[in-house]
Amino acid sequence: MAKEIQNLWREVRELSLGTKIDRLDSPPSPVKFLRDYVSQSKPCVISNAISHWPALKLWSDPAYLSGALSNDVVSLHLTPNGCADAVTGDKDLCFASAHVEKVLFPEALKAVQSSCKGLKVGYLQQQNDCFRTEYSTVALDCDGEIAWATEAFGCSPEAVNLWIGTDDSVTSFHKDHYENLYAVVSGEKHFLLLPPTDVHRLYIEQYPAANYSYHRDTEVFKLEIEEPVRHVPWSSVDPYPSPENEASERLKYPLFFNGPKPFHCTVKAGEILYLPSMWFHHVSQTPGNGGYTIAVNYWYDMQFDIKYAYFNFLQSLSYKSSLLNPILSWREDEDRESSDGEV
Repeated sequence: MAKEIQNLWREVRELSLGTKIDRLDSPPSPVKFLRDYVSQSKPCVISNAISHWPALKLWSDPAYLSGALSNDVVSLHLTPNGCADAVTGDKDLCFASAHVEKVLFPEALKAVQSSCKGLKVGYLQQQNDCFRTEYSTVALDCDGEIAWATEAFGCSPEAVNLWIGTDDSVTSFHKDHYENLYAVVSGEKHFLLLPPTDVHRLYIEQYPAANYSYHRDTEVFKLEIEEPVRHVPWSSVDPYPSPENEASERLKYPLFFNGPKPFHCTVKAGEILYLPSMWFHHVSQTPGNGGYTIAVNYWYDMQFDIKYAYFNFLQSLSYKSSLLNPILSWREDEDRESSDGEV
């Protein structure tokens, strides 16, 4: 089974995905987008698709946003380390969600700008169509949908979300059951991407759900397991381990570190990433002129078709490498296959 699954990783790349993410100089036609990317579950980065948005010029100015949203209450997510919705803990690991407060936007933006990793990190995001609810005052600064994507999918976005953070905030590897059009307005977003076929490389396990609570008087975070206990399937793989932890992380997750490299792409202000449903992604960011990164993403309903059934079947297969007998590294495996082909 191990060899067959490793061959699957290679064949998906050789037959469909290639070695890097396609970049398009202009928005594709709906037919081209559907034929070349959606139907093939293949990401791409599109330039010159949102150049007409007023947000590209306006949102880099904190004074503009604070003025426009001065009376709007938004959801501020707080963590001690910038890692919300992630596996955390020293010995007893859990899936930790951020502390969420409803505050006026100017106060929330200041909390984001003053983030300090290890103390308190603020992130503005709420994955419940927040752009069309909490931020509706500035809705006209962007398009309500991505027209060519809407035509290709045959439906309007199920949700539109806004994200405002600094480089202290990192999103751990996960997947979404949505077709995602991710538009960067200010700063840059850095994505590591793995196709659904690579699910075994992420060592997804069940972790008890927990929530951070933040006490303003003591400025202390407390992490508490939910009652009653529920479990969340998640990946604990950190693709960028610290130098002192790298050796142990590589030993713990050989399928990830010894397999084919994740696809990497940087999405700059004015660009859109098409992220197909069920693709695993890890996200970090670089602030723009305003001292923060801003993005708007459009979630379109995915098709629960044969690709979904195929992924569920693949995910159901039990496949883990032994710590005592890890699989061949990707480079060694490629060399062996190459030698066999020449004999």
